[in-house]
Amino acid sequence: QSDEVLTVIKAKAQWPAWQPLNVRAAPSAEFSVDRTRHLMSFLTMMGPSPDWNVGLSAEDLCTKECGWVQKLVQDLIPWDAGTDSGVTYESPNRPTIPQEKIRPLTSLDHPQSPFYDPEGGSITQVARVVIERIARKGEQCNIVPDNVDDIVADLAPEEKDEDDTPETCIYSNWSPWSACSSSTCDKGKRMRQRMLKAQLDLSVPCPDTQDFQPCMGPGCSDEDGSTCTMSEWITWSPCSISCGMGMRSRERYVKQFPEDGSVCTLPTEETEKCTVNEECSSSSCLMTEWGEWDECSATCGMGMKKRHRMVKMSPADGSMCKAETSQTEKCMMPECHTIPCLLSPWSEWSDCSVTCGKGMRTRQRMLKSLAELGDCNEELEQVEKCMLPECPTDCELTEWSQWSECNKSCGKGHMIRTRMIQMEPQFGGAPCPETVQRKKCRLRKCRNPSIQKLRWREARESRRSEQMREESDGEQFPGCRMRPWTAWSECTKLCGGGIQERYMTVKKRFKSSQFTSCKDKKEIRACNVHPC
Repeated sequence: QSDEVLTVIKAKAQWPAWQPLNVRAAPSAEFSVDRTRHLMSFLTMMGPSPDWNVGLSAEDLCTKECGWVQKLVQDLIPWDAGTDSGVTYESPNRPTIPQEKIRPLTSLDHPQSPFYDPEGGSITQVARVVIERIARKGEQCNIVPDNVDDIVADLAPEEKDEDDTPETCIYSNWSPWSACSSSTCDKGKRMRQRMLKAQLDLSVPCPDTQDFQPCMGPGCSDEDGSTCTMSEWITWSPCSISCGMGMRSRERYVKQFPEDGSVCTLPTEETEKCTVNEECSSSSCLMTEWGEWDECSATCGMGMKKRHRMVKMSPADGSMCKAETSQTEKCMMPECHTIPCLLSPWSEWSDCSVTCGKGMRTRQRMLKSLAELGDCNEELEQVEKCMLPECPTDCELTEWSQWSECNKSCGKGHMIRTRMIQMEPQFGGAPCPETVQRKKCRLRKCRNPSIQKLRWREARESRRSEQMREESDGEQFPGCRMRPWTAWSECTKLCGGGIQERYMTVKKRFKSSQFTSCKDKKEIRACNVHPC
């Protein structure tokens, strides 16, 4: 469907993922929109992950006033592509069959998910995309300028003197030059900015924070007669070798071909030599480029800042890499009397206070400024909830009942005792042991009684066995005849953890029983513990 697509957005991945953010730069790309093709979409895979991704769908860059969006900043949550059923970043492959529709991940998808929140809060945002307009070209339907690039195109050229910035004015570095306000060979303006970080002497004025320069559209210089519009060069590729002299390359693409149909002669790829560790040996190691400087350790006065790089390849001979991986230098911030409250960075979150179930974790920071500089009301400790897998629950039983009477009046017999299950095991807890125990009993030897005594004894044994049958009918306590357990009630919740109940009631109490534990019984168990 190429007729419906104006620009294919091509950007390098933010890789390798294990490198700190201050070492790897955020990827970027340029693209064009017009009156009939002004919707922007993109999708990028999160790796490693099952099939998670972030992106935007049909983002309209047209405004209601018939203009173009100047800047859009959007924080992105992860989506599930519906092709893999893994629940963690490094889950093994589990294809989803049949495939499901793409959907946003939630904080209640699975207890093992890195985004899981038992209270169902909003999901963590994992990326941010910034879309910024850098130029306008061709006729515009709104003639009112709406940003600095549009305004400076109408300004008369100015002669710039040499930098006369007073030493009492502390600025950030100049930003890169913006795109030219003219996309044709007509003269325009481009702008750069810097930020005033501190004014050490209020009696000395500080110069402007913006700088303008005349310019023409891409491909319009005197020495290059091409009318192609080219993108910026994409970042250089890594050197082709890890040690010594090699080659690296970079690319750009044609944003707009000449209107007369001629061939664009400007190169879209260039290469150059690169050197990595000139003095290569078996003990040499390969390092990354230096990352950006960290923020100054102090928010006022003199502090220190660091930058880092990493070992990409250890020495071939197995020795330790001797190249430095961090650098430190001084940094100067405004005088401290302007900042009464100086705090250290937050520490890392502590471990969860429990090994399973719900718990708490904390982090702290310290007050670094002197007390005489003023009171500091900022919090120094934060506490938040943490959730680990459910704790296993072992089987719970009542105490053993008293031993019953011997089932014989003479000779060898047996007696029993019982106990009841109060709580079934859950989440891998210990199973329930035996609930009935039997042991032998032996009374005096049986004699040969007269017929009358024999009949009397048989009648007594018959009554006793009948009573024992009644007592052993179902789960019960000695001295009672209990009705069977009722069926489990319906679960009180469909998901998120509910309870079920069942009951056992006393059917008959025996007069001969001296036990006082003949009461109605009730059992409770958990149900539907899966998240909603």
